[in-house]
Amino acid sequence: MPLVVVGISVVVLLLLMTRMKLNGFAALLLVAVGVALVQGIPAVEIPDVLSAGIGDQIGDTMLTIGLGAMVGRIMGDSGAAQRIAGKLLDAFGPRGVQLAMVVTSMLIGVTMFYEVAFIIIVPIAFTLVRVTGVNLLWVGLPMSISLSTMHSFLPPHPGPTAVAATFHASVGHTLFYGLFIAVPAGALVALLWPRLPFVKAMNPSIPKGLVSEREFTDEEMPGMGWSLFVALFPVALIAGAAVVDMAVSGDSPFLHGVAFIGSAPIALLLALLLAAWAFGPRIGRSLADVSASCSSAAQAMAMILLVIGAGGAFKNVLVEGGISDYIKDITEHWAISPIILAWLIAAILRIALGSATVAVVTASGVVLPLLTGSGAHPEMMVLAVSCGSIAFSHVNDPGFWLFKEYFNLSVIQAIKVRTGYTTVLAVLGLGGVLAAEWTLDVIGL
Repeated sequence: MPLVVVGISVVVLLLLMTRMKLNGFAALLLVAVGVALVQGIPAVEIPDVLSAGIGDQIGDTMLTIGLGAMVGRIMGDSGAAQRIAGKLLDAFGPRGVQLAMVVTSMLIGVTMFYEVAFIIIVPIAFTLVRVTGVNLLWVGLPMSISLSTMHSFLPPHPGPTAVAATFHASVGHTLFYGLFIAVPAGALVALLWPRLPFVKAMNPSIPKGLVSEREFTDEEMPGMGWSLFVALFPVALIAGAAVVDMAVSGDSPFLHGVAFIGSAPIALLLALLLAAWAFGPRIGRSLADVSASCSSAAQAMAMILLVIGAGGAFKNVLVEGGISDYIKDITEHWAISPIILAWLIAAILRIALGSATVAVVTASGVVLPLLTGSGAHPEMMVLAVSCGSIAFSHVNDPGFWLFKEYFNLSVIQAIKVRTGYTTVLAVLGLGGVLAAEWTLDVIGL
């Protein structure tokens, strides 16, 4: 049974990494090979399946994470990150750092991918931790949870947007309704989760090489205007492109240009050039010193990227092994509410495959025939699938490894924290969708 194979593979992976202390990259590849053999993938094809999985994952993330890490390190080495962190402390107070992270992350996360926004904001979170001396998870978790919520629940992010097209739902209405669910659910979990006893008992350190440990005087730091401008520059480009894409239809050189500049790698590359020009003199008045900051960031990212790539290989083996087709076959005849069914199929696929994109696309295809005549609003179906796809993030999700490595957690700790909060968000999201569907029926919309 394919789901049993998934369960056993996860247990074996945990044993390899916790009991045998095997490196995460090697452990993921070893388990991926084992699953491929069990699922009947010909041995001669396994290297290609692994390479395709690593290539797809690294191709999506390496430019974003690498460039983002370099921008963050330059901002840290110049004092710009400390300047922004100081202003946030002035505005919200030492006790308000969590609220500052929630507000910042939700505003940025509405239009930006989780990984992109994470890489942009995390240097500020690291600096806040260093300045205030609080637990890394006390500041980092509200950021990550808020970004996860925005990315998974709402268009124009890829998953919800693709499902909206499948269900012929209004992207604008989906975003409008989704905000009423995502904002309170995300804020609640973001502020609650760091206060749970098992989370407070963890006290991870900031990974070395990702943030400057130097403390700057006020005279040494760049002004707030330049610091904020550089930090928000890629946000403005990416968000602007998303807004134009939603508001303007057609095909023109202007739209192609906007899409090019607003793509995450290009926006971050331009931000890197801007940061080097604006802050280079504050690092050492030479391009060599800027280059040294970039090299330091790249070295710190090397193992993180390897582990994320291996997570992509594991995910691809599960997909190529036919597990998504198996789940589709066993669930398509379940006689339950289409909203609950959509959420449940997406959640099961998320557990089995780790890929939120595969989960939402497959789940929407299964429940699409049920939408006609069900009376359910298409926008609510989109949100149900999107909420389900965030559940149970664990070792077959490359985003899990990004979270684990940046917050310097063990595998077991990351499962307790990230798997827990993603599941609670998914359940709260389903409750919000059902309540919204009932409300729309009552008022006759």
